Amino acid sequence: MLCRTVPKFVNINELYRLEEGCSQLISICNSKSLKEGVCVHSPIIKLGLLGNLYLSNNLLSLYAKRFGLKQARNLFDEMPDRDVVSWTTMQAAYVRHGNYNDAFELFDLMTTLGNSPNEFTLSTLIRSCSETRELKLGSCVHGYAIKGGFESKPVLGCTLIDLYAKCDCTKEAYETFRNMDDADTVTWTTMISSLVQAQKWAEAPQLYITMLESGVAPNEFTFTKLLATTSFMGLKYGKLLHSHLISLGVNLNVVLKTALVDMYSGYQELEYAMKVANQTPEKDVFLWTSIISCFNQNSKVKEAIAAFQEMRMSGIPPHSFTYSSALSACTLLPSLELGKQIHLQIILAGLEADVCAGSALINMYMKSDLIEDALRVFRSIATPSVICWTSLISGLAEHGFEQDCYRYFLDMQAAGVQPNSFTLSSILGACKNQISMFHGYVLKSMAYQDIVVGNALVDAYARSGMVDDARRVIRTMKHRDPITYTSLATRLNQMGDHEMALKTIDSMRADNVKMDEISLASLVSAATGLGTIETGKQLHCFSLRYGLDNTRSVKNSLVDFYGKVGCLKDACKAFEEITEPDVVSWNGLISILALNGHISAALSAFDNMRLAGLNPDSITLLSVLSACSQGGLVDFGMHYFQTMRETHNIEPALDHYVRVIDLHGRAGQLEKAMEIVESMPFEADAKIYKTLLSACKLHRNVLLGEDVARRGLHLDPYDSSFYLLLASLYDELDRPDLSTKTRKLMRDRGMRKSPSQSWVELSGKIHVFITGDRSHPEMNDMEEKLEFLRAEFKSRGFLYRDDEDSCHHSEKLALAFGLVSMPPEAVIRIMKNISICRECHDFIVLATKVVEREIVVRDRSRLHVFKNGSCSCKHYS
Repeated sequence: MLCRTVPKFVNINELYRLEEGCSQLISICNSKSLKEGVCVHSPIIKLGLLGNLYLSNNLLSLYAKRFGLKQARNLFDEMPDRDVVSWTTMQAAYVRHGNYNDAFELFDLMTTLGNSPNEFTLSTLIRSCSETRELKLGSCVHGYAIKGGFESKPVLGCTLIDLYAKCDCTKEAYETFRNMDDADTVTWTTMISSLVQAQKWAEAPQLYITMLESGVAPNEFTFTKLLATTSFMGLKYGKLLHSHLISLGVNLNVVLKTALVDMYSGYQELEYAMKVANQTPEKDVFLWTSIISCFNQNSKVKEAIAAFQEMRMSGIPPHSFTYSSALSACTLLPSLELGKQIHLQIILAGLEADVCAGSALINMYMKSDLIEDALRVFRSIATPSVICWTSLISGLAEHGFEQDCYRYFLDMQAAGVQPNSFTLSSILGACKNQISMFHGYVLKSMAYQDIVVGNALVDAYARSGMVDDARRVIRTMKHRDPITYTSLATRLNQMGDHEMALKTIDSMRADNVKMDEISLASLVSAATGLGTIETGKQLHCFSLRYGLDNTRSVKNSLVDFYGKVGCLKDACKAFEEITEPDVVSWNGLISILALNGHISAALSAFDNMRLAGLNPDSITLLSVLSACSQGGLVDFGMHYFQTMRETHNIEPALDHYVRVIDLHGRAGQLEKAMEIVESMPFEADAKIYKTLLSACKLHRNVLLGEDVARRGLHLDPYDSSFYLLLASLYDELDRPDLSTKTRKLMRDRGMRKSPSQSWVELSGKIHVFITGDRSHPEMNDMEEKLEFLRAEFKSRGFLYRDDEDSCHHSEKLALAFGLVSMPPEAVIRIMKNISICRECHDFIVLATKVVEREIVVRDRSRLHVFKNGSCSCKHYS
């Protein structure tokens, strides 16, 4: 309405035009949140147009958006007339700024002055209750809405559904939804969102189907909510949703693109994620952040950095989560210099004290061993959150600063920040001496109910060799998952107790815990360590049955397993089935080819790896040098060693020098090997001297051998290997007096040789043989078989020296058992805890000529594949 008080100098028609112009201008400025629109305020006052509620309400909305609550409230109080839109606009401004009490006070004033609210007013109040989780107050507003007849209004229904969902009242949310007259797309989407929020993953898709059956078309926000369920429902379901939105012609806006990228990223489907991201040119900071994170998750770190730089060049300023993802890429690369540049950008953006960016900086500096820099960043954060504290404590834990972890743990609590499950698991990861103390805290704080903390306790005890305590924790846990048993099995593997590690399979079955790819890989590793081919094959069958065989970690473990039990064809087949072999896959292939004596094939695999575009790591070069050493390829080996720095930018470590010394030692170039020992950039350790002493034994160089033994014993006087190798060297030179003296010296110093053990698997059972032990029930048959072989050697004219001392060595007993108990065509696979002796090695070589079957012996050092009178080790034992 036109204000009654009209300035005398203004023509009435002109006033109408001015009023219309002001109306259009303020409407445009309000819709686009342009602060320049406030300039209209002065003409409105001068022209006496404040009584025009449309103009005044638009102006009020603009003040609330751009100039804050105080200015908006001043205008509101000055308005000569107010309608329900005015009151609702002001209340909405309070709610938007988090002033929830002021919104309700204004509502009370509104109703006291006799103004009736509408569904938008009540919706604003319910949104306030939603944000504060005030269920009781929200229910009162709901009652007011029912009394006023607004309950079925879609806008009110949506906010009510949201309120009940956030207060974990899914039943009430459903009831509200069912009572609505004509639920539109927004209402259906809100209800789906409430189910997702309540983690009712299966119910949300069911409601979506009902929505389609009801003839209501979903929009981009519907699919955004549904895609959040794919982490539970699986990739196939996610792809089905993607195809649905395409077939329905849903607009692929930037929010929906971000949700799709996140979904495909979670399943390492990088190609699909990038196709979606680039389908339309529109990108915002959230989509860019998802793209960077996606590259990180798929180990495409350089691409992540490139995406971050492209985003900045496009003019989109990063937010704290973007910087966090970029810093994660720098940590993974690693590139400290680039990380420092991003740190500078964070400072310039005023985000150094931000919790998310700060945590990422702490993590980066900790990973780069710059602990003081990490502490400096931590201290710059005014109120560190639990995430920041956890980043600091976990970083200290990784560096082994157990006392500092404990001190900051106490400081954290003193600051009023309670540790979460990740904080406790990080501390437990560092614990060596204080596990029981932290276990006490876990019990006192009831944190043991969290499976993450329980698993960390299991791992901490098992890592410290306290296996019984680890099992006790498992029994007290309310819930157990694959990680629980993987932690235990992995630590048992590291302790060499592979048989006990495999027994966790029975515990998992009893708990109805299914193996995942990580636990399966760990158990295959246990079967590899024990050499139990039947168990390994059963685990392989399990992987096929449950679809775990396509995971790279499982395939890598199968390559290693089959290679180390002498099934090279199966190992190569497992490798060929890996869709995209990584460096670990190629390292495994090169290693097992060399182990089985296929030296040329191992070096060809190295070339193929490089042709595939993968850069070797230090483990790759270690395997290549080992292959050259076993094959006697000195020139090739030195070439690979020399190109480590020049071509591959890999600094040789002590283990690489061990391989080079072994390379020269095997070839008889003992002086050259000694020169390398003297010129190394490291101090020689016991392993170096043991390698060189083995070469002296092979080539019967007693003078150098005695010197090397003396040096090694100076480093470690109680390492029995030096005494045994030196005694064997004297044996080779037929000096039993010196051999006996050396062994007596070892015994006098309290050292004992580990008893020689060999074992064979038959029908799932392990048969163990100890040197000199004749208690096996089939011993008579076994001795007859050994006697038969010796007679055959003699009758066939084989050169063989029958050694009385080695008559009942464990590997011979295991061989005899295999010949007696296994089918004639079966490969005999023998595992041994120490290196095979020369006499037994020669005995088995000749045995393969008599029995004409393959015999595989894996000792502590290498794999021996005996066949047709030869061995894959080229007779170097």
